[in-house]
Amino acid sequence: SFTPGERGTIEAKANINVSEDVAALRKAIEGIGTTDKTLIDILTHRSSSQKQAVSKAYEETTKRILVNDLKGDTQGSLEDLLVALARPPAVNDAKWLNKAIKGAGTDINILIEILASRTNKQIKELSAAYAEKTKKTPMQKLKTEVSGDFGKAILLLAEGARDESTNVNADKAREDAKALYHAGEKKLGTDESKFIEILCKRSIPHLRQTILEYKNISGKTLQKSIEKEISGDLEELLVAIVKCVMSTPAYFAEKLYKSMKGAGTDETTLTRVMVSRGEVDMLDIRAEFKKLYQRSLYKEISSDVSGSYGDCLKMICGED
Repeated sequence: SFTPGERGTIEAKANINVSEDVAALRKAIEGIGTTDKTLIDILTHRSSSQKQAVSKAYEETTKRILVNDLKGDTQGSLEDLLVALARPPAVNDAKWLNKAIKGAGTDINILIEILASRTNKQIKELSAAYAEKTKKTPMQKLKTEVSGDFGKAILLLAEGARDESTNVNADKAREDAKALYHAGEKKLGTDESKFIEILCKRSIPHLRQTILEYKNISGKTLQKSIEKEISGDLEELLVAIVKCVMSTPAYFAEKLYKSMKGAGTDETTLTRVMVSRGEVDMLDIRAEFKKLYQRSLYKEISSDVSGSYGDCLKMICGED
């Protein structure tokens, strides 16, 4: 896991002048017609904490909330993108999670994406932001929405209690690999609880080793076994965990590819992934995208989305 900014494309601006930013934002928003270019430029070239400082100063100067002004002044996908860029990451995660739970039927994909890919720290922060808004923790809310083995796994992840030790014991990893093999491939029927316990609780480095050991023991990848042995939402979730364990950037490169593949563009996914990873690991996502699809992510975005929305996404991506 990286500290923000280390592998991101959105970085802190050196010698930031907050009052200059506020003046530029006001001019862009209050002038006749919004100047998208200024909004995009500021929101894609400041770190999250810098943007919070700018938002605070904006509110002190204008007695208005920047996010609300952005909503009132832009629309559609561009609005969603700029608003998300202006908000703290934990607030975005909380809002996306809430929307996923609140809709008619839970949006399993978003639930899985967020809970499978975030660190304990990110899950704790999103839980705090969630509780501040809804007066309930995600766990309390999820308890009433998810059930069965999938529910158990989701609630374990929502605790943000994954083991965080970095030293790997090869024997223990081999034991877990064996346990998974005997709970699935080697058994008539599948012991889902074993898969849930190991994949939702063990540390990422330990799981990486376990996945290697699993291949040695069973001759198959763990992902293939999960796809064969488990079905439905639980299968989707466990596969997402395995993908994130192997490479979170590759997991998101695939998400981006799928959001742009085929006829329409899934702009909500595109926005969510570009914003949530912009300050974290976008450089690695770009590299994985190239490796997986022999194309540049920047070119893919350029050919798929246009206008100010496309310009803003390209700024987050950066030319590769």
